[in-house]
Formats: sequence, C-alpha cells, structure tokens
Amino acid sequence: MRQIFLDTETTGLSADGGDRVIEIGCVEMISRKLTGNNKHFYLNPGRESHEEALKVHGITNEFLKDKPQFPAVVDELMTYLAGAEIVIHNAAFDVGFLNKELELVGRLKFKEFVASVTDTLVMAKEMYPGKRNSLNALCERLEVDNSGRALHGALLDAELLADVYINMTRGQEALLMEVGSNEVARENVIAVDLRAFAPPFLSANEQENLAHEQVLTEIDKSSGGKTYWRVGC
Repeated sequence: MRQIFLDTETTGLSADGGDRVIEIGCVEMISRKLTGNNKHFYLNPGRESHEEALKVHGITNEFLKDKPQFPAVVDELMTYLAGAEIVIHNAAFDVGFLNKELELVGRLKFKEFVASVTDTLVMAKEMYPGKRNSLNALCERLEVDNSGRALHGALLDAELLADVYINMTRGQEALLMEVGSNEVARENVIAVDLRAFAPPFLSANEQENLAHEQVLTEIDKSSGGKTYWRVGC
C-alpha cells in the first residue's frame, strides 16, 4: 500500500478569504516503510502572510518572492499523489486549501486525484478522547523526537506525522497474514472432533461474586455512573 504523509503551510487560516499555500511537504511510505521518495515545494503566494501565521512557520515574503507559483508545480504534485492514500493531520484544513488552489487553476477537487484521505486528528481523538491531540502532543505521547520543530515546516511535519502514524497503528501488521503462509498453515492442521467433548461448568462461589461486584462498583464510581452494565439496573 502506497501512503503519502502530507502537510502544508499557508499565509493564514482562510482559503476562501484569500489565503494561499506557501509550502507543501510530502513523505512517501510503502508497506509501512519510508522510501525517501519525498516531495517538497515552496510557493510564491502572491500575497503577504498574516502576522500570526508568520509566527507559526517563519517563512518570510522575501524568501518566497523567487519561488514558483502553484500552477507551475500542480502537474508534478498531482502526478506524485495520484492513487495514493493521503495521510494528513487535521485534513479538513489542508484539503480545503489544496482544493482552493486547484479550483484557481481549473482542476478537479483534491480527492478526485487520490485513493483516499486519512485524518490522523480524527484517529487520535478516537484513540485518546479528552486529551490534547496536536502533532506536538502526539509526538510527546508516542515518544517521537520532535526536538527539531522550533517552527512549523511542511516537510518536517510530514516526516513527524509518518512516525506518529506508525506508532499509532503499531501492531496492526501482526493482523495481516500472507496468503502463502495461510495455505501452509492449513496443510498442517489436524482435524479433531470436539462434538463429544463436554467442558466443565464452574460457578463462582459467594466470595468470588462479592469480589467481582466490588470491582464493578469501583469502575462505576470512577466513570461517574456511566458504565453500560448499570444501565437499566
């Protein structure tokens, strides 16, 4: 499976309000291994960055003035992304900006070029409800070294996101089995007739029931009375 971890930096927060993309970073991973086939673009947005945005990414207008504009790189970028699963942290933001850039050059929407878009912010909120789930917070929680991230940068953030994603999905590869190994395993299976086997049924004694009830009560207390097994009781 080919995955591209993508991040952008922009002149501000509103694509519809005229803000533009100034940096795009892409990191390629195939079968959970980084390939080194990455893409990185700085773009001349044709406008100045907002002061607050400049504090975040530090990319000055002076630095960008000799960089290409989006129409000059759109073919290379979309050919590179074509058919891949795109992984983005807070995908609505980046995809919204990329859609606006594509609209301005008369192209189809971003999702028309790619296989799918995965939002790691959505994943993180499901995995860690009620916790901070920014990229920095996830790096800290998952022990990903982000000491070089003094300012936001699209390529660096895409690289960090790839590491975060690997840690967030660690163990899933153990659920994936090669077809060939399955076939070998089937050849070595010995059929056993279990129809005549009657497993013993052991009931909990009074002391065990009391201990079990005490544990359930403690869990119920910790959750503020929201445990499912108390519903309807």
